[in-house]
Amino acid sequence: MTRKIIRTDAAPAPVGPYNQAIAASGQMVFVAGQIPLDPQSGEIIGTGDVTAQTKQVMANLEAILAAAGAKFQDVVKTTVFLKDMNDFAAMNGVYAQYFDEANAPARACVQVSRLPKDVLVEIECIAAIGA
Repeated sequence: MTRKIIRTDAAPAPVGPYNQAIAASGQMVFVAGQIPLDPQSGEIIGTGDVTAQTKQVMANLEAILAAAGAKFQDVVKTTVFLKDMNDFAAMNGVYAQYFDEANAPARACVQVSRLPKDVLVEIECIAAIGA
């Protein structure tokens, strides 16, 4: 897999652990949006706690990426859906533990009116693996 960070001063600099764009080649893995469900119990983790919910979402993403033969370093794009944009800093604090700013994927983050099972956060990603 090849992965190239795209940066330009002609567009706004990232304000978090993401990059403006990533050029990637290889097998593409499209991971469906993950919510904070415990895979064993099927129960929501961290009701009312966006930090705990984000940790579970990232654990779920990591498990799916591993099943595909990928790691977080292979992720080229994420989309974060928040129930409340006021939770951005807390979500971002957890997210930053998985992606360092220099090599982080491109990202979009939006507030939505409702998420499945009334969770606070959902994240989907795209990874490129192999060559």
